[in-house]
Amino acid sequence: MDGVLILAHGSKRQETEVILNSLVRKVKEKTGISLVIPAFLQFSEQNLEMGIAELTRNGAKNIKIVPMFIFDGVHVTEDIPNEINEIKAKFPEVSIKMSSHIGDDDKLADIIVDRINAIVS
Repeated sequence: MDGVLILAHGSKRQETEVILNSLVRKVKEKTGISLVIPAFLQFSEQNLEMGIAELTRNGAKNIKIVPMFIFDGVHVTEDIPNEINEIKAKFPEVSIKMSSHIGDDDKLADIIVDRINAIVS
């Protein structure tokens, strides 16, 4: 069974969890995958390891991690991969793989254009 973990940076502001939870619901609807959960690098109890543990408890054997980062800074290139490698040792029976970060995607440019057009002069 597949599980998806959407990983965001995290914030002290509570609304970030509300937004990520909304995105999780939308991803579930669009993919039909029922095991999609949020996780955060910082400022939340729902961290990467807890998220992977939750997915495995619910039967996931193939976990895909999607980092919600635009830039491939230290978190994307070092912190997250290092943490995933440590977690893999605790869950040897589970395939855990990370996708590329959000990055320079044409869909982001479309969103920026939409936001520009939404500004009333």
